[in-house]
Amino acid sequence: MTSHPDQAALTSGADFWHTTEAAGTPAITLTDGPHGVRVAATPGDPLTGRPATCFPPAVTTASTWDPGLVRRMGEALGDEARSMDVAVLLGPGVNLKRSPLCGRNFEYFSEDPLLTGVLAAEWVRGVQSRGVGASVKHFAANSQETDRMTVSADLDERTLRELYLSAFQRVVRQARPWTVMCSYNQVNGVHASQNRFLLTDVLRGEWGFDGLVVSDWGAVVDRVASVAAGLDLAMPGPDEAGDRALVDAVEAGDLAPEALAAAADRVRDLVRRAAGREAGEFDADAHHALAREIAARGIVLLKNDAVGVPPAAGGASGGSGGVLPLPVSGTSVAVLGEYARTPRYQGGGSSTITPTRLDDPLTCIATATSASVRFAPGYDAAEPDSVLIAEAVAAARDSEVALVFVGTPEETEGRDRTTLDLPAAHLELVRQVAAANPRTVVVLCNGGVVRTTPWDAAVPGVLECWLPGQAGGSAVADVLFGLVNPSGRLAETIPLHLADHPSALDFPGADGHLRYGEGIHVGYRGFDARELAVAYPFGFGLSYTTFEYGTATATADDTGIRVRVAVTNTGDRDGREVVQAYVSRPGSRVRRAPRELKAFASVPVEAGRAAEVVLDIARDDLAHWDVRLGRWVVEGGEHHVAVGASSRDLRTTAVVEVAGDDVRVPLTARSSLAEWFADPRGAQVLRAALAGPGAAPVDPALLTLAAAMPLDRVAKLLPGGPLDPEAVAALVAAANR
Repeated sequence: MTSHPDQAALTSGADFWHTTEAAGTPAITLTDGPHGVRVAATPGDPLTGRPATCFPPAVTTASTWDPGLVRRMGEALGDEARSMDVAVLLGPGVNLKRSPLCGRNFEYFSEDPLLTGVLAAEWVRGVQSRGVGASVKHFAANSQETDRMTVSADLDERTLRELYLSAFQRVVRQARPWTVMCSYNQVNGVHASQNRFLLTDVLRGEWGFDGLVVSDWGAVVDRVASVAAGLDLAMPGPDEAGDRALVDAVEAGDLAPEALAAAADRVRDLVRRAAGREAGEFDADAHHALAREIAARGIVLLKNDAVGVPPAAGGASGGSGGVLPLPVSGTSVAVLGEYARTPRYQGGGSSTITPTRLDDPLTCIATATSASVRFAPGYDAAEPDSVLIAEAVAAARDSEVALVFVGTPEETEGRDRTTLDLPAAHLELVRQVAAANPRTVVVLCNGGVVRTTPWDAAVPGVLECWLPGQAGGSAVADVLFGLVNPSGRLAETIPLHLADHPSALDFPGADGHLRYGEGIHVGYRGFDARELAVAYPFGFGLSYTTFEYGTATATADDTGIRVRVAVTNTGDRDGREVVQAYVSRPGSRVRRAPRELKAFASVPVEAGRAAEVVLDIARDDLAHWDVRLGRWVVEGGEHHVAVGASSRDLRTTAVVEVAGDDVRVPLTARSSLAEWFADPRGAQVLRAALAGPGAAPVDPALLTLAAAMPLDRVAKLLPGGPLDPEAVAALVAAANR
């Protein structure tokens, strides 16, 4: 039997990246991160790693909307982790993009929980297929960097369940990650690291999680409270004082010895699991090629107008008649903006990767075309430099096409953004180049959404490249010159103004509290509920070809809804359409978003051909959290399934009848009169009591006025009537029989 001191030692780290060797259990390595394996290259510098493939961060991979592609990335990450003797890779990050200002949004997938959960589950499956554990993070409601160690995310349970826990639930149940990482923040006043409701009641009790819960680095406030709540491993270490506190608490009877033993056992189980992985090497060239493929697939073509032709009604146009793709010869190109030469390809903080190589867009563009390529940096700081801009304008004027690379200066862990606007120098560069050359394409390089208005009206082309990883330069050239037909779709809404965003009035909080005031109306749900115009909607993205949708059909059974729709490529290029299904429940008893993403598929379709697309919507994904019953409920009735190319480009709708769950809320003395009359059995017994022998007639107007009053208070309005306390107790018993 392991001693309490040895058990305590196992539940804290030995150093920054290793567990503790104790009682015959060897140490293992845990390290970041979500888009690359960072193993510390030198002692004392935990954030500078050995060379590894810097894959595109989640902001880019999410825009592929392709679970299979994300799984391939996970497999590659698993191979690299094995080659560096890493047992657990700390990812993926599945926190929702509640606000576009969150500095860590580049590490997260989406504003939508279903898209986040589906992609993250495949990332986990890919990594763990190689015998390396994943660590789904940051559990939970961690959607900002401001005061991240102390702030309390205050939100109601329905919002917590349907939005902020949903992706975690999907990943835990479907992909069975080895570990879950708790977040720094508090949730409704309780630190996540010692939140029993989250770590034990929900994670283990409801979802059946059988792995290890690890703290985010430095998230533990109280070791004893954390172990009692269900946390198993506090990182980093060593933490001798915390170890002693655990032993003392057990010996004093303040901590159940079973809780400490369970935590230590889970650490041992993790080490045993990790022992099964095989050592190996990875193919750096193949992984660079995969990073290039993912980056190209994650690029979103936001605008592609033909020069001199007004855009189509409703916004940007697609198809192959626009300013892109560029010919590989015969068209001179001005490449403008320092980000073309010195690329932004990843964010800052714990996920930073030392790449095995780095492709810059300028070199890759020059290699892709035989025509003249001129370069000017255009800016070297946030404020405009008239000399640099003049050089760029001259190059644009002397070239047939101008490619302007602009973006955000940095997104990083530890700091939120304060604006959605591009830096002033970048905005001025775009303005002057667009005035000098009508064939200007803006290439965005950013880890979070940026405001595109009003400057996007002045240019025919806009390409959102996000942070594309180490192969991003090649990927951008592939899309610009048509070697890859863009198929990326927005995983988050681009608003016209920051003030329009559902989170705008409650970010980043104050006085230690952050109120999730928008409730369930996160991201596109909030824009749609308020019928607000946006710059580019959730799910949007253009192609060099066009697609037409047939008529959708839907059938429902006890597993959910199956949707079928034909999609035809009506252009002259092979392409890929992301088919999206959104569900509405008209006449719902509860407030809902106008529509919610419930299924999607990334479908390749050859030019002139059609594909039959089948989308399955799980019954569980139709449920809402019923706060009265404290459980998930599927509401019966007509469900509208709208299918299309974005949340606001819905081409066809099928209506299907879904059988509801049997739901009856028990009546109590505290139930309102209206609730009693809405319940068939309750209405029957209450009417009988009100009309019984000797009962005085009750004025219907009085009942209307008292509709919201609890039954046990109604007696006060009916002195001498039939609803004394004993009668009320009898009614409750009869109604719930």
